[in-house]
Amino acid sequence: ERGARSERERETMSWTELTTFNAFDAYDDGIVRGFKSALLTELDYENLMQCNSLEDVKMFLQATDYGTFLSNVVELDPATIVEKATQRMVEEYNYLVGNAGETLSAYLDFLRHPYMIDNIVLVLSGTTRNDSSLSKLLEACHPMGMFEELLTVGVASTPKELYELVLIESPVGKYFRNFQFEDMHE
Repeated sequence: ERGARSERERETMSWTELTTFNAFDAYDDGIVRGFKSALLTELDYENLMQCNSLEDVKMFLQATDYGTFLSNVVELDPATIVEKATQRMVEEYNYLVGNAGETLSAYLDFLRHPYMIDNIVLVLSGTTRNDSSLSKLLEACHPMGMFEELLTVGVASTPKELYELVLIESPVGKYFRNFQFEDMHE
């Protein structure tokens, strides 16, 4: 009987959620469904493999939902295609986040955390080894992992200062909370 009661409660909960779905989540659902329908199919990938040049790839993609993302590119190379595809992904992601409800927005922000951590590691390793200027390191960062505090990384002179001045306020600061910066060799 106890299992039946919890099953009834789950049904009631689902019904309640369904009555508010259109008011809170339908637009987000429509955006995601639109993005999903724009993905290339297996047949599209097979056709892409038959392309003999990057111009053929560009022409093929123009017939899909990706048609415009390479339209302004004069000199086509693989790096440019990756850059433009990434730029489009970030724009679509930001559009979805901008229109998402609170729960979906929190989830989408969580998806950015690995990119943020990778960017922090890139900037940290580059600045501690004096490999490049901060602006060059920031250019190398993935756009999905960019966040405001990353731009101020240059104010810290030690890893401990970096945490106290920059990372603690960042969206991924909680992941560095127990890190022993004193043990880190410069």
